Amino acid sequence: MNTIHNLGYKIINIFWRILFAMTLYFAWTSPNIILGDNSTFGTSTTWLTTYAIIIIIALIVSIIVFPKVKNSFSFIFLRKQYITAPLFFLLIIILQILFVYYVHPVSGFDAGMLHYAAVNPKHVLEPNVAAYYSLNRNNLPITLLMRWIIVQTGYSSWIFFDYITLILVDLSAILNILCVALIRRKALGTAIYMHCAWLLFFPSIIMPYTDAWSLPLVSLFILCYCIMIKKNLHFIFKTLAAILFGLTIICAYFIKPSAIIPVIAMILIELLSLTVRKEHFSILRLVQIVILLSIISGSALSTYKITGNAIDEQRYIKIQAWRSIPAIHFMSMGVYGDGGYDANQALEMAVLPTKKQKTEYSKKMLFRRLKQLGAFGYLKFIVKKQSNNTADGTFGWLKEGHFFRENQKPTTKTISGKLKNFIYLYGNNIADFRFMAQAWWICILSIIALGYENWKFRDFLKLSLVGGFIFLLLFEGGRSRYIIQYLPVILLLATTSFAPAVARARRIADWARRK
Repeated sequence: MNTIHNLGYKIINIFWRILFAMTLYFAWTSPNIILGDNSTFGTSTTWLTTYAIIIIIALIVSIIVFPKVKNSFSFIFLRKQYITAPLFFLLIIILQILFVYYVHPVSGFDAGMLHYAAVNPKHVLEPNVAAYYSLNRNNLPITLLMRWIIVQTGYSSWIFFDYITLILVDLSAILNILCVALIRRKALGTAIYMHCAWLLFFPSIIMPYTDAWSLPLVSLFILCYCIMIKKNLHFIFKTLAAILFGLTIICAYFIKPSAIIPVIAMILIELLSLTVRKEHFSILRLVQIVILLSIISGSALSTYKITGNAIDEQRYIKIQAWRSIPAIHFMSMGVYGDGGYDANQALEMAVLPTKKQKTEYSKKMLFRRLKQLGAFGYLKFIVKKQSNNTADGTFGWLKEGHFFRENQKPTTKTISGKLKNFIYLYGNNIADFRFMAQAWWICILSIIALGYENWKFRDFLKLSLVGGFIFLLLFEGGRSRYIIQYLPVILLLATTSFAPAVARARRIADWARRK
């Protein structure tokens, strides 16, 4: 049994090291991190980025050189972190609210279609709307949820759904922090700081779509997992967590199916842990595991049946189920161009009348491309696609077609215009945003790389991310927007890796000084 355990972890670590090393390398070499003129985007960072870099360098040097500065910094941000960190989190929330208030443009891609269909029953009678949902049935659940929210609250504006997205994203952060409180309480302050930094460079709160809406669900089922594996918690809490776990994974599946990949990682890690003989594994423990698994299964099956029936029986949007796009279409698109959306294949999916014809066409395109690439060519393509999937710290911001409907060249005379300049395609500060977001992404990935340690929960997080990487390599990817759904995993990895990363960095620095 130990052989199975060791082999399993060896395979996980091989995939992890290869895929994560590529992600780290591509993040460090991303054009987003270019300071000054950027020929790739035709933009340039401004004095704002330059001043930010100077201030950060000056602060780091001051902490190293001046003991008083170091002691003050340590007192405020470390010894008083349980006061300082929540205040920072509160400040970030205020900034988010102001950001949404001043910046809430309507999107023109899928997010825009979801909102358009949800706000008015007359819209769903339009042929293009019915055709969209017939082809993209996966977006039906979130549209029905948005419609339910509109009916219950009476509000339907885009800014209203931006605020809902803001709440969901922040809820994900809070749930992640609760996970850290359970599994590594000493890292609680670090967790809050880490999530504050993420939220500061995450403008997707103004994009009400499955990427952001799936985040609290992923965070919640990870929290439930943490509760169930916590040894000293009362069994009643684990029972409640099991009920919520089963419900949440099904809700996540309906909102964004690929978001449940961490659940598969949980199962595999738990199965591997069972292959190692445990001295204190009692009959009572075995009974508890069976009870929890039964509760999870019952909760999940019930939720799936109720939700599935509600979607199948809905009458809000009349769809033609036989026109839906088969899964193999996304595999076919995933081997062309950048490994992402292919307009020509998408058009064929709309033209071909039956699901069988769509499937046959996608198979033909997939096998044709694989034959054309060959083994070496496909390997080369996969390496490039991993870069496209994971290198961009803005998470594919502005890379969807018709990202915003309004003019992409904002004014600089109003507060709204000044903020839009950071996130609009032709904004004066778009390069500043790209640089800062990429710097944050590089820091997160570097912390994870340095903070390696043997720990089952970390192994689960690693395997979750490996699963996400492989999924995006096999299916439609091509931009890092699809990584958003795995941000709870990445943020938890970075948070729990921070202390060992700092310790390892100090050892490396000491070694370098001795040399």
